[in-house]
Amino acid sequence: MRESDLLRHIAARSGDLAGLSGAFGQVVVGPGDDCAVVKTPSGDVLLLTVDQVVEGRHFESGTEIDLIARKAVARSVSDIAAMGGRPSWGLATGLLPDGYPHADALFDAMARWARHWGCPLIGGDIAFGAKEPALEGRATRMPLSLTATVCGRMERGAAPLLRSGAQIGDELWLTGQVGGSFTSGWHLRFEPRIEAGVAAAASGRVHAAIDLSDGLGRDAARMGAASGVRLEIFASTLPISHRCADWVQAVSEGEDYELLLAAGSGHAKVNDPPFTAEPRLIGPIGRVRACRAGEAPGATVIDAHGREHEAGDMGWDHGA
Repeated sequence: MRESDLLRHIAARSGDLAGLSGAFGQVVVGPGDDCAVVKTPSGDVLLLTVDQVVEGRHFESGTEIDLIARKAVARSVSDIAAMGGRPSWGLATGLLPDGYPHADALFDAMARWARHWGCPLIGGDIAFGAKEPALEGRATRMPLSLTATVCGRMERGAAPLLRSGAQIGDELWLTGQVGGSFTSGWHLRFEPRIEAGVAAAASGRVHAAIDLSDGLGRDAARMGAASGVRLEIFASTLPISHRCADWVQAVSEGEDYELLLAAGSGHAKVNDPPFTAEPRLIGPIGRVRACRAGEAPGATVIDAHGREHEAGDMGWDHGA
């Protein structure tokens, strides 16, 4: 099964969660966005997310321990940033290969990075995998797997940025370049865009945001589908890594961990960023328009010759 198909199934089966209330408070946003959003009985808005890294999928065997730990925490912190919040605390679990010799160093590093981003690890769980049988005379072992759960909070007066908020006429902006993440090592060293996310939520101009983990193409299509609109991305305006052969590779590779923002122009000048950020926002790289007759919500990339390409077909799929 492809990851996108499974995610759609989970979202469809969880549709009755939005608005669910009880002694815990109220579910504002369930599965289908970068974070779940819960309002507590006292009125606080909490952002909740969980993510994992698996050896052989998200990092290679032999990767430096500190970088594995960093990525395990940073992936969830990036989700908090995409909602416009600040990380507050975290939980971590580890499924370690039998006899894994670096457990202490690994979890020390996870704790250090969690504190670095303001979400100290306050609990978790550890398990060691069973011994794997030898295959064709060679010893095998299960892959290392780490999970980080992070809770975040919104600044006073700010509402979470959802994928579903993009509006017709919005401009599209990026917090950084796309493509080349694996060859450059950026996927291990990226800096979650916390300050940009907080500024976006406070700006009053940003209507929607998404964390680019699965590639600009696929994630832009997710924003368009959630918002019921069509995102148009102009290939000629994209900030593409020099490590990519072309724009197709850049929007498809994934693991960029930049933010894609849909923002109204307001009373600002044309092409004026919706807020000030460091590094400076890049764009506009496109716009949001209404769907044409018979056209499904999603995203389109328009190349230099004016040809349109379905963006949802370009990106990372963990089940592929």
